[in-house]
Amino acid sequence: VQLQASGGGLVQAGGSLRLSCAASGGIYSNNVMGWFRQAPGKERELVASISWRGGATFYADSVKGRFTISRDNAKNTVYLQMNSLKPEDTAVYYCALRSSHSFAKSSLRVPDEYDYWGQGTQVTVSS
Repeated sequence: VQLQASGGGLVQAGGSLRLSCAASGGIYSNNVMGWFRQAPGKERELVASISWRGGATFYADSVKGRFTISRDNAKNTVYLQMNSLKPEDTAVYYCALRSSHSFAKSSLRVPDEYDYWGQGTQVTVSS
């Protein structure tokens, strides 16, 4: 499975960006997809996850109300709409795919629970 993330860039505080992640190669259904981010000197953290049919989503408290995760299974693509961006959102954003359909919140935040990772896309928010 290969994941290709795109859509990062430089934006002013208060602006918006939309990240996309296209999956290809041997994708099984009932997976969970997520977006993580990692800022310099910090650990990788979960931003948002979405279940296979999109009926369940989970967000980090820091992005609730500002970010929206969605997916289009016909296109094998997951999106992250980021609004009202803040300088503290600056990070490399990674998409990830978890083969298990389990949406247990205790495990969603754990990077090791995800089986495949994209290459990362830089998001920089200027103040």
